Amino acid sequence: MTQKTVLVTGGSRGIGRGVAALLERRGYRVAVADLDRPGAGAAAFFRCDVSSETSVRACVRGVLHRFGRLDALINNAGLADPADPPVEKLALAAWNRRIGVNLTGVFLMTKHCVPHLRRSAGAIVNIASTRALQSEPNTEAYAATKGGVVALTHALAMSLGPRIRVNCISPGWIAKARLSRKDHAQHPVGRAGRPEDVGELVAFLISEQAGFITGQNFVADGGMTRKMIYR
Repeated sequence: MTQKTVLVTGGSRGIGRGVAALLERRGYRVAVADLDRPGAGAAAFFRCDVSSETSVRACVRGVLHRFGRLDALINNAGLADPADPPVEKLALAAWNRRIGVNLTGVFLMTKHCVPHLRRSAGAIVNIASTRALQSEPNTEAYAATKGGVVALTHALAMSLGPRIRVNCISPGWIAKARLSRKDHAQHPVGRAGRPEDVGELVAFLISEQAGFITGQNFVADGGMTRKMIYR
């Protein structure tokens, strides 16, 4: 059986690194596209700025040259800190940078991977955020990009099916450091998320077992978006 190849953008840290590591353990050949090289690991690294079409084109060519095929694309790369200045002070350059990385990057990577994914009847998983569904103050640019990713997902699913399935995951609080008991306890499941939680869902969505699923946004947030909160 031919070993499948997965490309994970933003795979050097955080959720992306967790996803890449889990997929490696499941037997996939994993290519990581990022601006910064990850730490120790077996994944092949390709330096890439997802907001640059020239960089994306070179990255995809590099992956295909090394592995000869592409079976899944995980669009995870993004500027993660959601906080910006108040909207009346938000610079257009800062807004455009968010759009360029978080949303245009998904489009560009998909554009250049689609011909190869068609050959393998592959799958795409986009990583959005629960901030596509709810917000805190001063997060307009980030929320707009993640809402765009959710909408782009179902549009791509209609355009690329039935050969390519496209789904989306909207994570909630995925802990990257130690949290207090209070931080964990506020979640209905009793804890904040881990990168591996997202990785497990990615692994399912790119598998044959998810063959009837496309165009969907899966919220993985420990139940927080269903929790009624009054102060």
